[in-house]
Amino acid sequence: MMTNPGAERVKSVRALSRRSVRLRTGRFLVEGPQSVREAVVHHPEQVVDLYVTATAWSRHADIVEAATEAGLYLHEVSDEVLAAMCDTPTPQGLGAVCTTTTATLDEVLAADPRLLVLLTNVRDPGNAGTVIRGADAAGADAVLVSDASVDVHSPKVVRSTAGSLFHLPLVTGLAIEETVARLRAAGTRVLAADGAGAVLLPDVDLTPPHAWVMGNEAWGLAPEVRDLCDEVVRVPIYGKAESLNLAMAATVCLYASAAAHNR
Repeated sequence: MMTNPGAERVKSVRALSRRSVRLRTGRFLVEGPQSVREAVVHHPEQVVDLYVTATAWSRHADIVEAATEAGLYLHEVSDEVLAAMCDTPTPQGLGAVCTTTTATLDEVLAADPRLLVLLTNVRDPGNAGTVIRGADAAGADAVLVSDASVDVHSPKVVRSTAGSLFHLPLVTGLAIEETVARLRAAGTRVLAADGAGAVLLPDVDLTPPHAWVMGNEAWGLAPEVRDLCDEVVRVPIYGKAESLNLAMAATVCLYASAAAHNR
């Protein structure tokens, strides 16, 4: 059992909370049973090391068994060691170091997607992670992320996805203008979700393949980005709320698309 919180291995795992280290090593940290389970079950080839406390070893025997069957490296650690490794003080007994595998836009378009979401200048980790989770739940084919957005492998984003990070392709580092042009060339309608939209969500035909473009939490989509899109769509507000936050609006739009595709 690993019991020394000051060990070099512990420090190297904790260092993955820094973006520069993630970029240099091509690895990131996954915390908690839900996200670790999804990594082990859906993408064991990405799991480099799995760290488990004694309590979690028995409480989450299904994860340990799946990891063992996949031939993964399991390390029993003390609670203090796992806390020193992780970004959160309560990682619930499980942590995994994974490789940062992402898809390409070519791969996504080659699969003839019906529903995509493109994040532009999204800076809040919780919002980004929740949109990825919502896209997964709505059956989206991929999430596309601009080069000006938050790192999707940061600890807070990974936690917010609740494992959805391992369920659908993610394409990162994209230039918005070029990406929108390629989507349209591939026959995908590009819909801007923005409070300035003249078209209401219930009035949009969401049956053809399309991509939702979601903007920054504070200022929404820049006018030049809205101009690139086929339509600018507004989620109607029927009560007295001033607006919806990014994650809420994205979920509403994605579920409207899912409903149109699954009627």
